[in-house]
Amino acid sequence: MPSYKAPLQEYRFLLNDTFNMSQYAALPGFRDAPLDIVDQILDEAGKLAEEVLQPLNAVGDKVGCKLENGVVTTPPGFKEAYKTLVDGGWPSLVADPAYGGQGLPNALGVLFNEMVSSANMAFGMYPGLSHGAYSALLHHGSDDLKQTYLPKLVTGEWTGTMNLTEPQCGTDLGLLRTRAVPQGDGSYKITGTKIFISAGEHDLADNILHLVLARVEGAPAGIKGISLFLVPKFFVKDDGSLGARNGVSCGALEHKMGIHGNATCVLNYDEATGWLVGEREKGMRAMFTMMNEARLGVGLQGLSQSEVALQNAIAYAKDRLQGRSLTGAKAADKPADPIIVHPDVRRMLLNAKSFNEGARALLVWTALHGDLSHASDDAGVRESGDDMMALLTPVVKGYLTDRGFANAIEAQQVYGGHGYIDEQGMGQFVRDARIAMIYEGANGVQALDLVGRKLAANGGRGVFAFFKLIDDFVAQNKDEKIAAFTGPLVAARKDLEAATTWFMENALQNPDNAGAGSTDYMQLFGVTAIAYMWALMAKAALAKLAEGGGDKAYYETKLKTARYYMDRVVPETATHLARVRVGAAPLMAFSEDEF
Repeated sequence: MPSYKAPLQEYRFLLNDTFNMSQYAALPGFRDAPLDIVDQILDEAGKLAEEVLQPLNAVGDKVGCKLENGVVTTPPGFKEAYKTLVDGGWPSLVADPAYGGQGLPNALGVLFNEMVSSANMAFGMYPGLSHGAYSALLHHGSDDLKQTYLPKLVTGEWTGTMNLTEPQCGTDLGLLRTRAVPQGDGSYKITGTKIFISAGEHDLADNILHLVLARVEGAPAGIKGISLFLVPKFFVKDDGSLGARNGVSCGALEHKMGIHGNATCVLNYDEATGWLVGEREKGMRAMFTMMNEARLGVGLQGLSQSEVALQNAIAYAKDRLQGRSLTGAKAADKPADPIIVHPDVRRMLLNAKSFNEGARALLVWTALHGDLSHASDDAGVRESGDDMMALLTPVVKGYLTDRGFANAIEAQQVYGGHGYIDEQGMGQFVRDARIAMIYEGANGVQALDLVGRKLAANGGRGVFAFFKLIDDFVAQNKDEKIAAFTGPLVAARKDLEAATTWFMENALQNPDNAGAGSTDYMQLFGVTAIAYMWALMAKAALAKLAEGGGDKAYYETKLKTARYYMDRVVPETATHLARVRVGAAPLMAFSEDEF
């Protein structure tokens, strides 16, 4: 059976040594997160993930959710685990104190969510989606809606969903048919069908708050005519208690490749009562608050499945005896050597290890920019935070889930035939990881968003600021010891800038050039961003070694891993650049009949 251990030493290295989170101690949120408190939070979160959630992962996969007479039952143990989560105050970790939250930095929330998702990705989607609903209401809801619904959403006593997709429309939401009819009292009657709604119906919480995209009667066609509505499963009385059932029901559960422990529902709205969130016909603006947060969370899921799959693959590689080392027996007292001696097995393990540690750093770094965009008293820092969050959201979502899935497959490959057997659990990691490349905007759409929108935003301010961050780091770190890390970073940065320039020169005259190269550009950006993270981590590890004391072996291994990434992974940027420069011609030369 698979296992999971929270990588707490990695977390502390990032927060304390790499990003020096204590430098922000005077800012809102950070002042309530001194290092000793953060240590306690990480320790307790690790216990929750390892002892409560991970043992339920295989259960959720095998048993799944059940729908009977309109009632969805989650797998055995999920309800009790969710109560433990709520009783521990975990859903409120990074929420606004004005509504009962603890107000801690999102950089800490990212690490908590990684532990939950690594231990049990399907379970983690229940509170994860609730936080997205919380964010949309917090930023766009009326005072009345916020006072009525946010406190119990913050505690986790109620959960939330996002309802976008319909049978005839997914990415192209301008085609949606769900309609909203104003009632004269400020409410609307919502009628329509939504599909693929994660956590749409379940038995974990007393109420479920659905955020639903719909078109008000008479609104213009297309994306500009869409509004966002809050539709609770149960009405809320004036005293805060629950009243009658609303007109929303679960028509079916989707039968899926993975994440069986999460209820993915068809939801039917039959003149359900809802209330407008944000401005009428400005629903996408409000929903994007939720979607962007969800996309970062999905990128985290790519890392989480890569991490848990790697942990188990390493344990197996150290234990499994098969063949002899090419350079002579390493375990002469045994009938064969453990497979970890073989270079190709190490290649698979180190691909994942170097990705996991770099991707985790990128997630924390991005979350820190998000925190600073709200908490800093410096307008320039706030602007930079907003720019980095906007620029990197599609990269984090797209690249981390692509690589996370690939790493789960390679971890399964380490097991050979045993990886294909259900009892080892590797198949579940692969199946669960697969959805992260699809939902919250398929990765091809993320790549188009990056190239088509994010690069050009504010005259390219975000991407050029990213280049300057790398340039400044390299200029400030000329020491010979770090040259092994800054050299490859500079090469990757040059390839990324060359691809960016190529798009600027060739995409406007032929938009297909942008479409043809967008995925390679996203991959190039992901490799470069993680190379930057590895340079930052290498600097931190070198500094700790120079200080003396501490875990010397840990810092030396960190440097070896950084070198592996720079030598083995970063050269991929040249290939991605070459593909971008080819343009659309080889793709668009075929007629439809030639496929």
